[in-house]
Amino acid sequence: MSDIQRCSFHDGPGIRTTVFLKGCNLTCAWCHNPETQRPGAELQLFPEKCLSCGACGTACPRGAHVSDNGRREFRRELCAACGACARSCYAGALVLIGREMTAEDVLAEVLEDRAFYRSSAGGLTLSGGEPLCQRDFAVELLTLAKSRGLHTAVETNLAWPWEHAAAALPVIDLVMMDIKMMDPARHERYTGAPNEQILANARRLSGEPQRLIVRTPVVPGVNDTPEEIGAVAEFVRDFPNLEYYELLPYHPLGTGKYEALGRPRPLGDLPGPDPRHVRRLAAAAGQFGIPVRVAGSQTGGER
Repeated sequence: MSDIQRCSFHDGPGIRTTVFLKGCNLTCAWCHNPETQRPGAELQLFPEKCLSCGACGTACPRGAHVSDNGRREFRRELCAACGACARSCYAGALVLIGREMTAEDVLAEVLEDRAFYRSSAGGLTLSGGEPLCQRDFAVELLTLAKSRGLHTAVETNLAWPWEHAAAALPVIDLVMMDIKMMDPARHERYTGAPNEQILANARRLSGEPQRLIVRTPVVPGVNDTPEEIGAVAEFVRDFPNLEYYELLPYHPLGTGKYEALGRPRPLGDLPGPDPRHVRRLAAAAGQFGIPVRVAGSQTGGER
């Protein structure tokens, strides 16, 4: 478990609680949640918040935090992500990402906002990372949520054998899946895996009763051309269960997270796309007669 975000408005209809699970089977270069990529707990360090009090060094059982003449050093290779230092850091310079919870405990927290779900037609969304990396846990949590009458949604890359993904479908109302680009070689270059399985699963999902939202992250220099976006729109144009096609403009939100995790930034200082260009891409997609949205705002063609 990475985080439980309450009062979310961008992860499905209505007011929702989004549960972020750790672990992902892709390594997208533009990922803005790198803290969810690896399945285990990890420590984030924000040195600008450090007060050099030395409490972390005292708390750490492995000597990962050292101080030399007032200069603090974190030896990440010694860290076991036990969280002792983070618990001692009242300045918030050290943050442990990842905790174990039961499905019942997660649902209890989700149900605290049940009144908001009822009034807004909202519910529970599983995200990540890739929630199907923890398929058994995901199915258990979604089953519990459905038993309490909640609307359920999953944000997924669907980069799985169909049988793996289909096991979760009976307890999912809405699938929000990524189709990042149509070219398999470029897809593998930027995500670490080809896209044939993803596209095949999308076709099969189009014949299921679940509602479907298809999303494409718009990344400058990677897939931000009318031809690329139009190809995705053409691919999904005949999906009978498609709610809409959504463009997600890349933003550098994740760059600071990479630094806090001690990892290089795959795209460096890449800025987000020009909003005017994204609108042109949305217009290109809308020419295929499907509903198109950009960051939650509807534009483009209607079915």
